[in-house]
Amino acid sequence: MAVRPTLRETDYLVPEDKMNSTAADSLRPYLKLLKGVSRSFYLTLRVLPASIRPPIGLAYLLARATDTIADTELVALGRRQAALGELQARILGQAKGRLDLTGWIEGGGQEPEKALLRRLEEILDRLEQSGAADRELIRQVLGIIISGQELDLTRFGDASARQIASLQTDSDLDDYTYRVAGCVGEFWTRVCLAHLFSEREVEPAWMLAQGIRFGKGLQLVNILRDIAADLRRGRCYLPLEELRKVELAPADLLSSASASRFNPLYQGYLAKAEAHLAAGWAYTNALPRRCLRVRLACAWPILIGTKTLEKLAEGEVLVPGRTIKVRRAEVRRIMVRSLVYYPWPSSWQRLYLIKNQKQKLISAMFPGKE
Repeated sequence: MAVRPTLRETDYLVPEDKMNSTAADSLRPYLKLLKGVSRSFYLTLRVLPASIRPPIGLAYLLARATDTIADTELVALGRRQAALGELQARILGQAKGRLDLTGWIEGGGQEPEKALLRRLEEILDRLEQSGAADRELIRQVLGIIISGQELDLTRFGDASARQIASLQTDSDLDDYTYRVAGCVGEFWTRVCLAHLFSEREVEPAWMLAQGIRFGKGLQLVNILRDIAADLRRGRCYLPLEELRKVELAPADLLSSASASRFNPLYQGYLAKAEAHLAAGWAYTNALPRRCLRVRLACAWPILIGTKTLEKLAEGEVLVPGRTIKVRRAEVRRIMVRSLVYYPWPSSWQRLYLIKNQKQKLISAMFPGKE
């Protein structure tokens, strides 16, 4: 007989406005900012337990601010590098002077990011008011993320579609995905260990390792999805060493005529991303079952990521301007199904059977049939 969620599980689904939590209230003034800069992360944040929303939400806002500073190409490279260093010093508690972000706020760019930068001093103050343990975890992860952004500016600062710069090796790619996303999985795990469950309920070292792979997988999906757009900004995140093995240079990828040579290499990276997301799914299911909200917050990006991989495997990824993404209706369907199926573990597990896995299963059961 199916086991339905216990009261302890379902009480995580109480709407936020009915939660009596000082911790949740501390993030409330920034929910509109979060929704503006990333609707997908906003939905993830809203489902999290109230106790971990503030450190995770605050870390995300700071990371989004550093990313905006690093990526605003209307501001000169040297100024971006300097501002990123100044913001890092503020985050790490090594400086107190106000940041001059006039060039970002008054220049071009998206209004949600400008709104975020206008309130950055307030967000930095909120960091200082956080509990010591959470503040230290946020500082650690932001230090790693900023180091990845600084590397990006060094590698790609002068790059353009006429002069494409590339990562050199798979080790460079692995290091990059750790710095900008794998470390977030590590941070997420440490925050959960501090607030939601004890080390006796999980294997901390294993969880940290799988959390890192989880983050790397999500970032690799982004890289594989955005390859055509990144190339036109002068950025190639797929390693030059691997491209040369199939007799390609980064500039060759500007033409879809290179697709036949590029596709086997690209499929290999899709498989690597899928393997990382599989580690993320194992991570999700190793979380205590009572932690429904955290499991959902992990499951959604994994299931959306695997659906994205399906589309990328079938799409023309080198064609400029062609958007390959999961539609909002599909996202809603994923979210609803994950919640409906949660009481039945076998049904929940089947959520992760993406298209190519289903085809492999069918082939194994019925040889010769598609």
